[in-house]
Amino acid sequence: MFRPPHTVSRLRAIMPRIIHNKRGLGAQQLHRDDRSEMVHSGPLRDIRALEFSMIYAAPFAGIQLTDMGAEVIKVEPIEGEQMRHMGGGGVPGHGKGYQWMNRGKRDIALNLREQRGREIIHRLVPEVDVVLVNFRPGVPERLGIDYETLSAINPRLVYAEIIGFGRSGPLAGRAASDIVAQAYGGAIAVDGKVDDDGAPVWVSIPVGDLPAGMSAVAGICAALYHREQTGEGQRITVSLLRTVMALNGMHVMREPLADLQTVIPRMEEIDRVREAGGSYDAIIKARMGGPPSLGLTLYFTGYRAKDGGIVLGALTRANRDAIRKVVGIEGDPYDEPGFEPGDPKNREIAAALQAQIRRKLLEKTVDEWIELFEAAGAPVSPVKLPEELADDPQGSLQMVEVVDELTGPQWVVGPLFDMSKTPPAVAGPAPVLGADTDAIL
Repeated sequence: MFRPPHTVSRLRAIMPRIIHNKRGLGAQQLHRDDRSEMVHSGPLRDIRALEFSMIYAAPFAGIQLTDMGAEVIKVEPIEGEQMRHMGGGGVPGHGKGYQWMNRGKRDIALNLREQRGREIIHRLVPEVDVVLVNFRPGVPERLGIDYETLSAINPRLVYAEIIGFGRSGPLAGRAASDIVAQAYGGAIAVDGKVDDDGAPVWVSIPVGDLPAGMSAVAGICAALYHREQTGEGQRITVSLLRTVMALNGMHVMREPLADLQTVIPRMEEIDRVREAGGSYDAIIKARMGGPPSLGLTLYFTGYRAKDGGIVLGALTRANRDAIRKVVGIEGDPYDEPGFEPGDPKNREIAAALQAQIRRKLLEKTVDEWIELFEAAGAPVSPVKLPEELADDPQGSLQMVEVVDELTGPQWVVGPLFDMSKTPPAVAGPAPVLGADTDAIL
């Protein structure tokens, strides 16, 4: 796989230092074998969790727990979970996607369809604090790892489940994935994108799975605090649907006064399109086709510069004024008292201003515009490629070094937050399938 020369030289430079000095390294630079020896300073350092997971949501939650010091044991089927074969990579069964989603964990491979496998889990449960599951409703019951079964063994257990549509309602038992939750929860429609065939285009970052994982971690930490006070465990349920709806909350919520001006006229137009047999792209066009809000459309969006993409992020009048000054915009009435951006006559004003900004930004390079906008105090950013961030002076500060026993040195994105007294830290790379089975047994 191609890496920029700077990255290759950096990896070559750090490899001997990491391999020959692993005893002297902090928690940020670890071999997988060091996990059991490490004294983690994180706030969950005395917590042990069993993770029954696949793909994204629960594995992402497990990462956050390991970063905070918990010992997370991933329980996989004998053949390994599907994520092992996703994301590419030179080692079969140890793909980049799996490595990303499972760093810092221990691993045990068991056949939970057999009685002996279930018995092993039931023997482990009294010694764990947290169970994390993201299987379809009904599967945990069949495998003997449901809340009722495990909490009867360990009443102090904090059991976190991530499911598609929640535990109640007509769709409670239905299978779901991130794209399904995006569709049902309105994220795809609010994004308003269609392909060349007029079909919906999903949001490529898993906006259901990953936030659901973070929500599960918040619930786990709250439940552990409650257990500390009362001694009792409990079940936490996170649904992908509610997660997406929460992220999309301003559009989902109902507020009578505002809805009279926006939602009701919009839905009346959409109803007319549907009654006429309109296609999906016609419905989305009707939803997105209202008068633009000039402040957001013009100053909170992306543009082309001479050599790349640039994004303006103004949400306040002061920020918009700074952008106007840099670009040379005059006569923009958006922030004037009494101006109504929802008035249809303002479409032409918006279009003229947008065309002016587009022409102007094509005159200079991204770096030249960044310098001018930053000097004026306006929020702005170049559009970075994710593959560039490991060598970016700001992006690289968010990453840490680990050494994978199969693939060698790697840089991974670090913990989501810092703490002054009990700092989280990356506990190591992703485990090989069944790497800790013998030790755990």
